[in-house]
Amino acid sequence: MLRFAHIDFLWGLAVIPVFVLLFGMVSRWKKKAVTRLGDKNVVKLMMPDVSFSRPWLKFILFALAYTFLLVGAADPQIGSKMEEEKRKGADLMILLDVSNSMLSQDLAPNRLENAKRAIAQLIDNLHNDRIGIVVFAGEAYVQLPVTTDYSAAKLFLNTINTNMVPTQGTAIGAAIDMGMKSFDFKDGTGKAMIIITDGENHEDDAVAAAKNAADKDVSVHVIGVGSAEGAPIPIYENGKQVGFHTDSTGKTVVSKLNEDMGKEIAAAGNGAYVRATNANSGLNIVMDQINKIQRKTFDTKSFKNFEDRFQFFLAFAFLLLVAEFFIPNRKSQRLSNLKLFEVKNA
Repeated sequence: MLRFAHIDFLWGLAVIPVFVLLFGMVSRWKKKAVTRLGDKNVVKLMMPDVSFSRPWLKFILFALAYTFLLVGAADPQIGSKMEEEKRKGADLMILLDVSNSMLSQDLAPNRLENAKRAIAQLIDNLHNDRIGIVVFAGEAYVQLPVTTDYSAAKLFLNTINTNMVPTQGTAIGAAIDMGMKSFDFKDGTGKAMIIITDGENHEDDAVAAAKNAADKDVSVHVIGVGSAEGAPIPIYENGKQVGFHTDSTGKTVVSKLNEDMGKEIAAAGNGAYVRATNANSGLNIVMDQINKIQRKTFDTKSFKNFEDRFQFFLAFAFLLLVAEFFIPNRKSQRLSNLKLFEVKNA
């Protein structure tokens, strides 16, 4: 298993495209400057020692060294020993609505991102409980099977967006059924679901699905995201907002929180309903209820010993920097005079 002790350093890799852009702009400016001096071939004859390819080679070496330096600073570690241990906990399944209405901005920055931040905080506070994630819109999919790997849970959580499910809608019943199939009922651990949704375009019989879950001792809790006043649903193209969704008459569609539906599902599932706000996600209130369910001991495998591998990346970064330093910007006269492929006349 590979993990990073200081994963925040990897955000520095986002600067590499900026380096490439700036270097390309400078190279283009130099090329235009040479062109203004006269014919390209004549200018090259006037500057025989100038190399136009070596700056690119030096830049590539520098970029690679920078990459390996950041990876080394993040301290990659490899799990060297897996052990089986016993934990006492419960199984928790998060059912997250990813329909387009979750992009409405009546919660900052929008409903979906607000929910993801709350889930991330929930994961940080888990200890022995297992967690899984189901995403749904018009259909439901398992994003993360039930696991105790909290790092993987946060990684999968970060990838969630409204483009994951091609069919629009809010199939809460299908999500509950999918969550039930993901549970292992043979281990006897306590189980619960948390549905995070605005309830828009409710399609299937979620109340019946919640009642069926409760009959199998799985409590179903609901967190409503949004407001009664509602908010328009933004449209994005290439990461930029270009407008709002409209109906067939051209009127802007306003997405409103369906609290009645959320309360009905929670009541059928022997769970709690909480409305999320910018100040309180409601997960703490729900977790207080979930903490009352029975926890049982289960076996899990995890890596105990991790060995650092940062030294290899730092050493390679150092070698690349040394190579970049000793490569001159000008052509080597000795190499230029060495014409290995010149054909001599007899």
